Amino acid sequence: MPNFRIWNRKLHRWGAIATALPFLVVLGTGLLLQLKKQITWVQPAEQRTANRVPSVSMQQIFDAASSVPQTEIRSWDDIDRLDVRPGKGIVKVAAVNHWEVQVDLASGKVLQSAYRRSDLIEQMHDGSWFHEIAKLWVFLPSAVVVLGLWVTGIYLFLLPFRARAKKRERHADA
Repeated sequence: MPNFRIWNRKLHRWGAIATALPFLVVLGTGLLLQLKKQITWVQPAEQRTANRVPSVSMQQIFDAASSVPQTEIRSWDDIDRLDVRPGKGIVKVAAVNHWEVQVDLASGKVLQSAYRRSDLIEQMHDGSWFHEIAKLWVFLPSAVVVLGLWVTGIYLFLLPFRARAKKRERHADA
């Protein structure tokens, strides 16, 4: 049976190579997601109004969102979700084609429309954008291997400290 340290180093080296591409995707998209509120290219900035009490109907929200041609909203099936922010006086309408429309909760007026990339970046981050199989059979195992790399990396980092402590012990006993 090979020496544990040699096996550990080989595992560390080959694990790093095997997980390099999925890890870079997770790392890059994670960095973008960390900054999504600061980079409007990733996620449109939230507008604010003085209105805190919603007074528009669902139909008015639908009409406002469908008035923006880029959203391609023709029915409720074209809407992915509504994100109501009463504290900011808006509702965000996320279309299935990743366009976002922000609507004033009091007047029903469109405040802003922009392409929202954060959902797509989140899907790339967890691997589901590629395919459900990639998520479970590439990204999940890569995460487990990266965790193992972290553990073996800590072991390799602590090894010299342990060796020096043993050496000091031997010299103290002599």
